[in-house]
Amino acid sequence: MPDLSHLAAVQESYDTVASDYFDQVKPPAELDPLSRGMLNVFAEVVRTAGLGPVADLGCGPGRVTAYLAGRQVPAFGIDLSPAMVELARGAHPDLRFSVGSMTSLPIEDDRLGGILAYYSTHHTPPALLPVVFGEFHRTLAPGGCLMLAGHVGPDQHLRPTRAYGGHPVSYASYLLPPDRIAELLKQVGFGLTARLVEEPREGTERAFATFLAHKPERP
Repeated sequence: MPDLSHLAAVQESYDTVASDYFDQVKPPAELDPLSRGMLNVFAEVVRTAGLGPVADLGCGPGRVTAYLAGRQVPAFGIDLSPAMVELARGAHPDLRFSVGSMTSLPIEDDRLGGILAYYSTHHTPPALLPVVFGEFHRTLAPGGCLMLAGHVGPDQHLRPTRAYGGHPVSYASYLLPPDRIAELLKQVGFGLTARLVEEPREGTERAFATFLAHKPERP
């Protein structure tokens, strides 16, 4: 059995910061044009393919889920934090949100037309990423699309003590090189469609990467 002890720290930390996270993190409409553009590309791909619903995994307060739904994508959200899910349900009562872990998704095989993991996998220890990416692959329908976006770096292991309004947190963050993330996706069976690596933005030290991948059609 894999060691999932990190999940308790992630859940407790995001339950603690949920309200300030909601106030501080920009909604998609206020993101930079490149970030919005990638979300729009993903929305068009999954909407056109029409293979099934789209899961926003690590959805937080549901703003990106709602952004996709506003572009005619049948999206729903899953998050490890009950406090985040409560905020999402309150802000977007017309959409479906539930508590769950990316390490064991409550979704049938080949069910989803798309998966969005938007800045939501960096708290996963690198040794467990094959488990998480394997769940992504298992639940996507053949031909389904994955969009994975987040911070990247030279194998950095960060342990912040406070975040979002100065609240105490106990999670860790792992920033991996883009090539390593791409290789892990390929190892579980994904075909890589595209990757975009952005340099650190003004006032930050972290680079960003977005990956579009697909689950190959069956022969």
